[in-house]
Amino acid sequence: MAVRADRLVATLLFLQSRGRATVAEVAAELEVSPRTARRDLEALAVAGVPVYSQAGRGGGWSLVGGARTDLSGLTAAEARALFLVAGPGAATPEVKAALRKLVRALPETFRASAEAAGGAVIIDASDWDRPPIDPPPHLAALQQAVVEGVQVRIHYAGRDRDPGDRMVHPLGLVAKRQVWYLIAGTDAGMRTFRVSRVRAVVLTGQPVRRPPDFDLPTVWQKVLAELDERRTPCRVTAVADASIVGVLRGAFGTRLSLGEAAVDGRTAVEVRGHSAEIVAAELAGWADHLEVTAPDAVRAHLARLGLRLTDRYGAGSSQRH
Repeated sequence: MAVRADRLVATLLFLQSRGRATVAEVAAELEVSPRTARRDLEALAVAGVPVYSQAGRGGGWSLVGGARTDLSGLTAAEARALFLVAGPGAATPEVKAALRKLVRALPETFRASAEAAGGAVIIDASDWDRPPIDPPPHLAALQQAVVEGVQVRIHYAGRDRDPGDRMVHPLGLVAKRQVWYLIAGTDAGMRTFRVSRVRAVVLTGQPVRRPPDFDLPTVWQKVLAELDERRTPCRVTAVADASIVGVLRGAFGTRLSLGEAAVDGRTAVEVRGHSAEIVAAELAGWADHLEVTAPDAVRAHLARLGLRLTDRYGAGSSQRH
């Protein structure tokens, strides 16, 4: 039935491209017998596709009024939205080929806006001042495993573990900025793997055990929360002048939390970071407008930084150096 469905679609596309065709021409194009071609044309008509036959010289099969049929079932707005999303990924030959086929399947009135939408958006995921990163070498194999729902054996070099083979159940892939992550089930539960650390992938052909309630966006939000806790375990409280709250928000992003306004008009803030020493270095530049209240380790690092800066740049430092 799948073969016949493909043949019916091919028949309709052929009619759309030719305007009118005889049974013999359809049979020759699709490499089937005239009897099969006629049966397929009749099946299209029975299914409600507006095709009709005209007997006699110059006759044949054609679409009613020369109209084009939308094989995708998309509305004009849906077609534009699809091409807007797919367009930024059209650098790959597979996506380009898919978009070309979809354009041919759309009615004539949809084509111009859909093609314009396909080239209307560029997504540049690279960071400023950093070169773009090539996709990880085993990304395509893992994408295939996720789509086909098969287990894989990966050779993985974890940051804090020796490289080794692991059998995993690929459930989804996430790209954050220029870094790809694999969400997968393992014997120890659900895990997140950085794809750039995968050294080899073997598709086993065994089906993935997929949790019945698995939802990739929901799982990823949980992963982000856990990663944030591990990345920024140091929490620093401070009071800041209202004039630099916006600057701090731009510098620290989601690592900054705002509290209540203090009696003196300053705003309570919390900054999360990797360590007391690193957070102290990040906050030192705002010493005139921000006072750290806790923890003592950060206050001590700031004091040491102040002494070093005074020693290097204070009065008389040029004579010493």
